[in-house]
Amino acid sequence: MRLRHLGVAFAATAALVTLPAQHAATAAASPLSQGRQATASSTENAGTPASAAVDGDTATRWSSAASDDQWLQVDLGATATVTQVVLDWETAYGKDYKIQLSADGSTWNDAKTVTGGDGGTDTLDVSGQGRYVRLQGVHRATQWGYSLWEFQVFGTTGSTPASCDPADAAKGRPATASSTENAGTPASAAFDGDSGTRWSSQASDPQWVQVDLGSVKDLCGVDLNWEAAYGKDFQIQSSSDGSTWSTLKSVTGATGGTASYDVSGSGRYLRINGTARGTVYGYSLWEVAVHTGTTTTGPVQGGGDLGPNVIVVDPSTANLQQKFDDVFAQQESAQFGSGRYQFLLKPGTYNNINAQLGFYTSISGLGMNPDDVRINGDITVDAGWFNGNATQNFWRSAENLSLNPVSGTDRWAVAQAAPFRRIHVTGGLNLAPAGYGWASGGYIADSKIDGTVGPYSQQQWYTRDSSVGGWTNGVWNMTFTGVQGAPATNFDSGPYTTLDTTPVSREKPFLYLDGSDYKVFVPAKRTDARGVSWPANAGTSLPLSQFYVVRPGATATTINAALAQGLNLLFTPGVYHLDRTIEVTRPDTVVLGLGLATLVPDGGVDAMHVADVDGVRLAGFLIDAGAANSDTLLQIGPAGASADHSADPTTMQDVFVRIGGAGPGLATNSVVVNSDDVVIDHTWLWRADHGDGVGWDTNRADYGLKVNGDDVLATGLFVEHFNKYDVLWSGERGRTIFFQNEKAYDAPNAAAITHDGITGWAAYKVADTVTTHEAWGLGSYCNYTSDPSIVQAHGFQVPVKSGIKMHDLLVISLGGKGQYAHVVNTTGAPTSGTDTVPSKVTLYP
Repeated sequence: MRLRHLGVAFAATAALVTLPAQHAATAAASPLSQGRQATASSTENAGTPASAAVDGDTATRWSSAASDDQWLQVDLGATATVTQVVLDWETAYGKDYKIQLSADGSTWNDAKTVTGGDGGTDTLDVSGQGRYVRLQGVHRATQWGYSLWEFQVFGTTGSTPASCDPADAAKGRPATASSTENAGTPASAAFDGDSGTRWSSQASDPQWVQVDLGSVKDLCGVDLNWEAAYGKDFQIQSSSDGSTWSTLKSVTGATGGTASYDVSGSGRYLRINGTARGTVYGYSLWEVAVHTGTTTTGPVQGGGDLGPNVIVVDPSTANLQQKFDDVFAQQESAQFGSGRYQFLLKPGTYNNINAQLGFYTSISGLGMNPDDVRINGDITVDAGWFNGNATQNFWRSAENLSLNPVSGTDRWAVAQAAPFRRIHVTGGLNLAPAGYGWASGGYIADSKIDGTVGPYSQQQWYTRDSSVGGWTNGVWNMTFTGVQGAPATNFDSGPYTTLDTTPVSREKPFLYLDGSDYKVFVPAKRTDARGVSWPANAGTSLPLSQFYVVRPGATATTINAALAQGLNLLFTPGVYHLDRTIEVTRPDTVVLGLGLATLVPDGGVDAMHVADVDGVRLAGFLIDAGAANSDTLLQIGPAGASADHSADPTTMQDVFVRIGGAGPGLATNSVVVNSDDVVIDHTWLWRADHGDGVGWDTNRADYGLKVNGDDVLATGLFVEHFNKYDVLWSGERGRTIFFQNEKAYDAPNAAAITHDGITGWAAYKVADTVTTHEAWGLGSYCNYTSDPSIVQAHGFQVPVKSGIKMHDLLVISLGGKGQYAHVVNTTGAPTSGTDTVPSKVTLYP
């Protein structure tokens, strides 16, 4: 429905230090920072550059301008676990300052805060991960700036340089220049791999040409092929953002021709900055080739700390209510913020607790069974932040605990991407906000609600493999499978579609404590399930040592190295930028996220590919499209996959996708399923209709879900606002139980969505080649705010064949903003007016 955004952030706990101990640096033989690329907020003069603080020479120094808010940072070239920072101050030292870490050079986390420093040598023990380390000055001790002889960073990295890749990383990449001689000598000609084309500049100094490599790279070599008009003096420079440049190599007295230069540094952008020409003409290059470092990765360790944004508590934790309140105050309305939090509750009884959950906040019990963690209190989601409208209460979750609500009824007024799993409520459950405002949820699985569930204003809901004491009313589409106590089907006159069992299900993996050891329980597959899976708990336990615990700052290279070693992945709360695709290739790999951990593919890469193997479990994370178009954000199985996985299917549970909202995002396909037998259990695939970076082409995404594999089952399928088909199903014997959809609000006019003589792309399209397909409880809604005159041909389009069976379909015009001519193909009455009255078909054909 109306949605949100993300970014990158994780709050590190800053240690407060007064008068740090002063002694010589003896932490390691060679600092990680030495010789690496350094930048600063300012320099006193040309003789005190940032690079002088990391050159290993105690006779050279960096010094800043004479003001307080100044910084110096170093790029370590790869993510490192930082253990110590040593500052060798010149006379102009910092009295108050911070040591900060960053994964990307833009979002910083405090690792150490120093107050009352007295200069000399400061040796600071720190703990954290990052590729970038920064000294952030707060207050100077003198009238001068900050001045360091040496800035040394010690620790370990997961990978070490091995060789310089002979491939040209710049070939075909976008290029710009300070000037061009004429239209026939563009900047791009220097990076096209053709030595018969060239870039040339105007005949003046200085001039430059630069290339965008698409993501930050380790740079190890540059080849220049000069035309007759060459550069005599020039610099090879790099930048992470295209505006702040570091010099990797200064060349003077060059004579043109071809030349190769070894460099050491990193950057997304590389520039040849000419300062003196060798002729009266401009600068002219046939070709510039850029070489990047390849790495050999050492063993990645399993297990370890869950990081600062996992908050582990027990019943004796001091100020526990305040911990919940503090996170809620930050996250209540942070729909597109970067905070990510996971509360983990150790077994025991918690009294008088009300855990209000805002965006990107999850709460889970650490027991083996829900009743091991008992809250005499509430877990609350309401909509006060949005004037009582709950249609944007996305991205939060509650799992694996029991609730004894204070008033007898707990309030869980959520919308999409807010799972309620493995919960025992010894009372009732109210799914509406206070005041019964609009609500657009939702999903319950493997839960037991002793009292009555009241959806009230909830427009749609899916409940699976649970038990309820009763269920009262609903608006449009309430679907149940395997739910003891569920109401009987009444779709012809009401909102209910009920199946006695769920054909195939397997509950989501979860973290729990076995004594003092963390483990992940991986539930077994169930067939024709009815009711909860616990306390029997069939499945397998995996120790945390078999997981790479992914913390903010981790790179895709290290993540893939961990997978290649046979480790599973546990993503801790945070936002993870990926410069390459995560490749899951081992059968039965578990990829589990905590606190809505978010993957952002950069430079147009895909976020994740899963091989055509048995039993992969994907659960509990969000994929947020990057600004450069990805072909497919999540691909399960390569094209043409055909292996039989019926005994051990891959499952995708609480895996969500967002395109736009947090800023421009682009992806041709959100999720493509090529493997057979996959179970998709609760997903929300959303092309944003609100937030930043939203527009018909600004956050374009053609397809939400494409299913090419056979025997795929979707239970709880939410897909909204895509430019073409929201769901395109081409595999045989597919089944969907519950589907919720809105068509793209921002279609500019009917012509923009007309194809094959049809106005509007169906929300759910079964390919004409398919002979067998079945679905239950499907709804599609239109809200064409850009052009309310649009009449969509139908919500659903399927081939008319004996093996195709569609049960309980509806379409709705939201407030008269557009209409549907039919429900499915040319069957079903048209919608009309502004009353949001559904048009239904109970069985087709």
